[in-house]
Amino acid sequence: MAKLALLSVSDKRGLVEFATALVRQHGYTLLSTGGTAKLLAEKGLPVTEVSRHTGFPEIMEGRVKTLHPKIHGGLLCRRDKPDHLAQAQKNDIALIDLVVVNLYPFEQTVARADVHFEEAIENIDIGGPSMLRSAAKNHESVTVVCDPADYDAVIAAFATESTQPETLAELRRKLALKVFQRTATYDAAIARYLESQAAGPDLEALSGFPATLTLSWKKAQALRYGENPHQKAALYGTFHDHFTQLQGKELSYNNILDITAATYLIGEFERPTVAILKHTNPCGVGSADTLMDAWEKAYATDRQAPFGGIIVVNQTLDAALAKAIAEIFTEVIIAPRFHDEAMAILSKKKNLRLMIAKGGIGADALQEIRSVVGGVLVQDRDRTLGEVREFKVVTKRQPTPDEWAALMFGWKVGKHVKSNSIVYCRGEQTLGVGAGQMARVDSSRIAVWKAGEAGLDLRGSVVASEALFPFPDGLIAAADAGATAAIQPGGAIRDAEVIAAADERGLAMVFTASRHFKH
Repeated sequence: MAKLALLSVSDKRGLVEFATALVRQHGYTLLSTGGTAKLLAEKGLPVTEVSRHTGFPEIMEGRVKTLHPKIHGGLLCRRDKPDHLAQAQKNDIALIDLVVVNLYPFEQTVARADVHFEEAIENIDIGGPSMLRSAAKNHESVTVVCDPADYDAVIAAFATESTQPETLAELRRKLALKVFQRTATYDAAIARYLESQAAGPDLEALSGFPATLTLSWKKAQALRYGENPHQKAALYGTFHDHFTQLQGKELSYNNILDITAATYLIGEFERPTVAILKHTNPCGVGSADTLMDAWEKAYATDRQAPFGGIIVVNQTLDAALAKAIAEIFTEVIIAPRFHDEAMAILSKKKNLRLMIAKGGIGADALQEIRSVVGGVLVQDRDRTLGEVREFKVVTKRQPTPDEWAALMFGWKVGKHVKSNSIVYCRGEQTLGVGAGQMARVDSSRIAVWKAGEAGLDLRGSVVASEALFPFPDGLIAAADAGATAAIQPGGAIRDAEVIAAADERGLAMVFTASRHFKH
């Protein structure tokens, strides 16, 4: 009995070679549709159109062509069940032993900025997923291929089928799993697109946080381990679409977290800016007329913590800055571009990862997802500084223009420091950063201590707190350190006491009414 192979693909890479091997080496008869059938015939391969096989024409502009009992019966028939075989014979259904299908390029279609809704809908494949699912369900008897990358493995398994049948059986199971993963991803992409296109009074709730959250990402990279060597890890999604790695070791789990934090932080600044991060926390940030001056400000904040850290810049990294950075041990450097001279300097450090941020610096993710017991939390990414025009001076003294500029700089940085966070600044330079403490006053003390370690004078500085001062102690600690102005959300029960403490010490204080917790 002739073995039937049904081939219907949009991605035709390697198809002709695969089909040739099926016919000439393994005795398959080919069934096909549309453009696939035309290509095979042009290459001299014998092929039967599906419409001829089923005795039913393609109708409705090709929407209905493979949705037929002679196709799905041939795929779903259990070879080990006599009644199945008898029904197939009675209804003139030939068994199909191999299916090769890849789907209409829906994801690529809707990724285009100019795609119309009607075009997107027409690129929803119906027959393809149906054939794949039918074949995958019956994978004990049917080989199903949805990825051209698997052609060679299939031909190799067919070659040893008579002597090592277990090889083909194992491959069929793996391919069936791959099919259901692919169709799940495909359906998820369709759901996400339709959610984004939904209209009506509940548009924001529907498109932002749907009743059913559909998550599907392709594995992008197997990682050596997670945060620690005993934890397994992998990267999923399109992270690598946003960056090009020019050199260095393979990215680690922690590198990827740090790179993400760095790009979010640097995206706050337009002037030449350098940020140095460690464990996703900024340990030094500076802006200036040149990147070199910005580097000197950022590095001056803390000359110890940057060891093994991440450096991100928002302009082309030149030779002078490369030479300065090369003097310390750094894990990753991120920039929109690298000068050739800079590359020549940094390439001497073979393990140093150099990353180009495609499309400039600043990531575009709109939402954040974190796992919790029994599910995930989803939230909008914190992409705002608050309503700056509505920031309110609550003290008797107004900030000076220089203080205002420093306060806004600190407010941008503090938003990216783990809570509880305190950031001391002067001009466009961080002087001391206190992160992640259980009490805000402790974060302030750490920031003051770090500034002292770096030899930086806090007299005349400003202080930024990403959340409210619940008691006057944190503000008093800042004043004692030399700060002359503060910025914080406000809204504490003891706001009046905090304001009074600021007035007693001649501090100017701004309430933003916008909190920026970061956990």
